[in-house]
Parts: sequence; structure tokens; C-alpha cells
Amino acid sequence: MGNTGSTSPASLGKAHVPHLQWKVHDFSALLETGAKSAKSAHFHCSGYKWFLKVTPPMHNKPGAETPYVGLSLKLGRTTLKPGDTVNAVFELSVYNHAKKIYCGRKASHNFDLNNTCSKDECLIPLQKLLKSSAFLVDDSCVFGVKILKIKVCSPEKKAVMVLKKATTLQNLFIQKKGLIKGTYTWTMDNYHELDLKRYVCSPTFEVGGHKWHVGMYPHGCRHITGHISLFLYLESSDKLCYESGKVVELTLSILDQKNGKHSTITSGLSVFGGDSSWGWPKFLTVNRFKDPSRGYVLGSRCLVKADFTIVGSNDG
Repeated sequence: MGNTGSTSPASLGKAHVPHLQWKVHDFSALLETGAKSAKSAHFHCSGYKWFLKVTPPMHNKPGAETPYVGLSLKLGRTTLKPGDTVNAVFELSVYNHAKKIYCGRKASHNFDLNNTCSKDECLIPLQKLLKSSAFLVDDSCVFGVKILKIKVCSPEKKAVMVLKKATTLQNLFIQKKGLIKGTYTWTMDNYHELDLKRYVCSPTFEVGGHKWHVGMYPHGCRHITGHISLFLYLESSDKLCYESGKVVELTLSILDQKNGKHSTITSGLSVFGGDSSWGWPKFLTVNRFKDPSRGYVLGSRCLVKADFTIVGSNDG
């Protein structure tokens, strides 16, 4: 993480009016999930979709002397074009209720299709947050992000202005009990035929009263090549709107049917709502996937497994 020298976030002044204000309710419950991160629903700024991500202290980089709560900014891949580099200058913050002001730090990052998330910034030591009645009130804390400047390096040489707009408000609620778990295994018995297609999807299945499906791009989605792209989708016909999305921790696996050495990736907490998805554009290289010694395709059979837990909701 960056900027580990300071033990307390500095005031950002009255000029810091965030584009996104994200209130995390039941912060202790978030820590208890053991999730490696939690990501907000998207917010809009200057024609791009952005997300704020919080990293719990147990997932700080090894060697860190003090456990910090970290924040980072993520740019949605679907709003990026090939060859574009988006340089953003922004402020990451936590709200001080006692002083009625946001505290945090300025950061910058060059976003492109291969680098959509800024590095984690050590915002505040965990113990300071937990012991402070200024930052943590009723087991809830408020994080924010303000985008100050955007410069796009693009073949189109387009100019981008960061306009003043009303703050987007979101609330993250984490359940302590009654978590809903779902498991689904997608069996493809004709994978060699499906491999010729750009995109294939599983049958629809239901978990937590909502309909889902797994989608695969056998040769990469959008501008990705040489990789299997794998995603979990909430059905577009589902009436769950993005403003009251479900918070999900997701694990996707392509099963090794020969050696049991499955290819598995687990996400942090992500918000599903509307026609949304979450997964990995570069889940596994095509060469590794088709290596006959690995057993990902046995005969013409391929098995993809989705394990996920609905741990709460995100309202905005």
C-alpha cells in the first residue's frame, strides 16, 4: 500500500465534496466476513463508470507494521477503449463526524484495459478507526472519493472535463446471520463445439430468490485475447435494481477432471443489481486450459463451478 508513513488521515478541507459517499454499516461484520475487499456499486463521472474499493487490514501487503484500512479507485472496463489511458487525480477519504469534515489523501493513477484499479492507499490505522468515536459511529463509517482531474491519452485526443455534480450516496449493509450460499456446476459435454463460439452461457439457476447464469468467452471478452474470460451474471429479467443490489462474494472454478488441481479465483465483495456481472476477463490462458495434462477438458467435457455467498445489500 502507498503512504504508510502517516498514522492519521489529514483534513481535506471544506472543498472536498465527494462524487461518491459510501456508508459502510456494521463495519465489524465486514471484518468478520474475512473478505479480501469490498467494492461499491458504480457511480458516474465524466462519462466513465467508477467504483470505490475498501481493503480490510487482514489483507494488507505482507510486512506492513501497522494494520491499515485501505481504499482504492477502480475504473469500469466497459467504459474504456483500446489504446486509451485515463490519468485520474483523486482524493480518497473517511468522514470525521466530530469535526464534520472529510480526512484522507490525494492520489493519482493511469488506468487502461490492463490496469483498471489504483493501488491501495493506507487511509487510517485499523485500531484508530475502531477506537475513534469520530470515524466510527454506531459501528458505521463513511468513505468517499472525489475525482479532481482526468486526462485521457487517446488516438481520438479527446478532452475530458470533471464537472460539479451532486454526491452519489450509497449504503453497504453486511448481514451477521442468515447468509445465503449457492453452488452451481455447469457441465459442458460438447465443449469442442462451444469452443468455436465467441460466447457461451450456462442454463439459468436460482439462488436467494434471484436468477443467475455463468458466462464464458472461450477466447477472451472484448479486447482480451489468448485467455478464457469467465463471469457470473444476474439475469436481466430479474427485478433486482442496481440501486438496491445484493452484495456477493464469488468463487469461480474450472475443474481439473484428471488431477483435481482446479483453477480457482475468489473475489472480494461485489454488488450485483440490474443486468450486472462480475468475474475475470483473464481467468485462465487458453494454452493452459487446453493443455491435455491438466484435465480442464476431458474428452469433450468441461466443468465450471460457481460458489457464492450473498452477505448483504448495497442501497443507493
